[in-house]
Amino acid sequence: MTMKSDTQPFTPIAIVDGVRTPFAKAFGKLADVSAVELGKIAVQQSLRRCGLSPEVVDQVIFGNVAGPADAANIARVIALKAGVPESQIAHTVNRNCASGMESLLAACTAITHGDATAIVAGGTESMSQIPLLVRPDAAKLWARLARAKTITGRLSVLKDFRPRHFKPVAGIELGLTDPVSGMNMGETAELLAREYHISRREQDEYAVQSHAKASKTQERCFFSGEIAPVTLKNGEVFDKDDGIRHGQSLEQLARLRPIFAKDGTVTAGNSCQVTDGAAAMVLSSAKGLERFSRAPLGHITGFSIAGCDPRRMGLGPVYAVAKLMKQTGFTFDDFDLIEINEAFAAQVIACERAMASKEFAEKELGQPDPVGVLPMDRVNIHGGAIALGHPVGTTGTRIVLTLLRALRESGKHRGLATLCVGGGQGVAIVVETH
Repeated sequence: MTMKSDTQPFTPIAIVDGVRTPFAKAFGKLADVSAVELGKIAVQQSLRRCGLSPEVVDQVIFGNVAGPADAANIARVIALKAGVPESQIAHTVNRNCASGMESLLAACTAITHGDATAIVAGGTESMSQIPLLVRPDAAKLWARLARAKTITGRLSVLKDFRPRHFKPVAGIELGLTDPVSGMNMGETAELLAREYHISRREQDEYAVQSHAKASKTQERCFFSGEIAPVTLKNGEVFDKDDGIRHGQSLEQLARLRPIFAKDGTVTAGNSCQVTDGAAAMVLSSAKGLERFSRAPLGHITGFSIAGCDPRRMGLGPVYAVAKLMKQTGFTFDDFDLIEINEAFAAQVIACERAMASKEFAEKELGQPDPVGVLPMDRVNIHGGAIALGHPVGTTGTRIVLTLLRALRESGKHRGLATLCVGGGQGVAIVVETH
């Protein structure tokens, strides 16, 4: 990529190819498949697709948010189970919803610095297996009970237990709540809906479109080109995303109640789905491409990361894209296709309005002109997380993979992938196919 500003150019890093597992609604088809197993499948199948042996992988880097207690450095566990030699290194990254992108950027850095020529990077998440927790006071009681050596001592501890100590705390709820603002992700979407005057109908209409596009894409088997099937314990071969609602209508969505505020507009139907799944991509230096028999799927040619108010975390893409455009001189006209993660319909619509707002540009970005008019006809042409789901550690990798494949299929050249990040950040990545 040729930069159009005075910044140093980003060395393009090749993405040879990649795969993902099918995405499944949490507590459904993949509920019994661990994040490690999902990641292992993605790594093995991405290597197989590229015709690369695990023995020549220099590093494995994986994004993951809800780190399993039994796999603290989940990337290392995945690497070893996938057959990557013990002598090779692996590490896990966590930038919340952008973890799957962070792994790709970490791979780019390692390759650019000459630390590696071939890296498998991706993300994995089993939101079904995020554990139930206990209250801190209950944990202390259980610890006392474990230390008690006699029946008398145990009975003494047991008498202090109260019903509240047996009520579990859902780890997934804690994970989706920002500890700084005290707001869960749905509440931040409600805030944006109010600030940008986004109606319930507008959100539902956006959700219907996401399902319609994803449904059409699935029917013509485009997603099949990036999905590695998962064989379940019962022998069933699971090979299709199961969150897509074919024939989704406004009338159906209108019957759903708001879930984050009594008088709100954000519902389960116009929000991303809680999902299980993994994705992986093989990245290579230019010199390392000699070992492959075909041209790479594309290249990462630029990126930016920006911070913002955690209460308005959904606007992260606006800040990241604005920063990216300052670095590159690009406008939306320079991008043939765009992927933006659909955390919530309200969040995407708010980004669209903020990007076009001169007031937002002046007050929030310190620039005289708006970021630009988001070309919605080029955005998420295959649907997004509202239909496909959002396994938080995985999505960043998934949207880059889908974007590159969409560019190649349509004969297009340059794409933009961006998403918001819980805690108040945004990431934007530029990819090019040739």
